[in-house]
Amino acid sequence: MAPVDINNGKILTAVEAVAEPRKHRDMALALEPMNNCTATAGAPFGLPLTFRAAWDLPSRSRRIALLMDDCQEEYRPYAENANIVSNLVRLLNTFRVKKAEIGEGICIVWSVWSRTFDDGISNSMDRWYGPRGIRPEEPENALYIFTGNAGMVPMKELAPTEEELAGGWFYQGRHLDMFWNFDENGKSFLDEKLKAEAIDTVVLVGLWTDECIVATAYGAFSRGYDVVVISDATATATANHTTCLDVINGVCCKVMNTEEVISYMNESFQLGSPGQVKGIKHPDGRIDD
Repeated sequence: MAPVDINNGKILTAVEAVAEPRKHRDMALALEPMNNCTATAGAPFGLPLTFRAAWDLPSRSRRIALLMDDCQEEYRPYAENANIVSNLVRLLNTFRVKKAEIGEGICIVWSVWSRTFDDGISNSMDRWYGPRGIRPEEPENALYIFTGNAGMVPMKELAPTEEELAGGWFYQGRHLDMFWNFDENGKSFLDEKLKAEAIDTVVLVGLWTDECIVATAYGAFSRGYDVVVISDATATATANHTTCLDVINGVCCKVMNTEEVISYMNESFQLGSPGQVKGIKHPDGRIDD
């Protein structure tokens, strides 16, 4: 099967592309220099380049979700070691209060990691981590949960309420990307929940930075969401936390801290209209026409 030619056989040069108005493009701004790209002065070709998000949270009205990724008891030691639990509590409470105040366009989603040694699954993650490291007295293999049901519940101070559970806002995940868990129709469970609320922005917190946080940030970006990752409300068991935040901040998200996001929610948040920047018809979240 031949790939679809979305350009009808003609790839325009930049000169040709800006010669006349284009759909969903601001033609005046297109001809201005970028204010979110930095070149290295005096270096060949200006390399390396540094990019960052062109938007700020208050730059438009939004419909926003807090994604609580793997904030579970199995990973409490890593969260406490990084001193992020209190920030997670503050963020959760802030989003709950704002949701109660506004009533729509704000939601909170919990996902917990649920891969276990006896789950019968064998895929690339099992091959990457390998077959060793399951000694009960000294478990090492980070792919699996070792404490059973007790390890797969959200940390007690971060747990969803009965109402939130009944609303389907908690689920168990078996893939690094929170979006890569599917319903009976083969659709992303998380994406469908967010599209039903016309969410266009996600705020990502939890564990592990270099696994589920990075994967979910890219997954959300690919599906058309503006992505915020909170630096002091994410953590990992490795030395890769800061490196990973630097990478995704320059590619697919805006890295902020807890105080900045709480201040935005309390002082600057404005509820957006459904579909104003993100559609629901296409997998990549493009604006519906």
